[in-house]
Amino acid sequence: MVASSTSELRTLFSSLDKDGDGRISAAELQVCMRATLGEHVPAEEAEALVASVDADGDGLLCEAEFLKLALYCDAEEEEERTRGLREAFAMYEMEGEGCITPASLGRMLGRLGNERGVGECRAMICRFDLDGDGVLSFDEFKIMMSA
Repeated sequence: MVASSTSELRTLFSSLDKDGDGRISAAELQVCMRATLGEHVPAEEAEALVASVDADGDGLLCEAEFLKLALYCDAEEEEERTRGLREAFAMYEMEGEGCITPASLGRMLGRLGNERGVGECRAMICRFDLDGDGVLSFDEFKIMMSA
């Protein structure tokens, strides 16, 4: 349920609340997830999501509960993305130093069939080396991967 702001989520909630009663059902949540994620979510899963944040137990989501669910889903998505990036980082890091060096980048690129010299690898790293230490930390790698 990725949205860039709380106001966008409130607008989305209002558009789903067809009868204007300030609540949306699991079925309406399914429509939302199909629209925002592009995938069908089974009714049982939508009901479980509603139940996970339904503070008053009415089986419906008020705006506050909807926002809580959206933030939870965004946090889970970010955690999954970070886990994938850590796996990719580990492939390039290879030396157990907690950073990607020009040599380790060159070795990995070579394994992928994209041979590069150390100088080229150093230049590639330099573009995202924010602290100027000549290597990429995980945080710098995350920035590079989102560029």
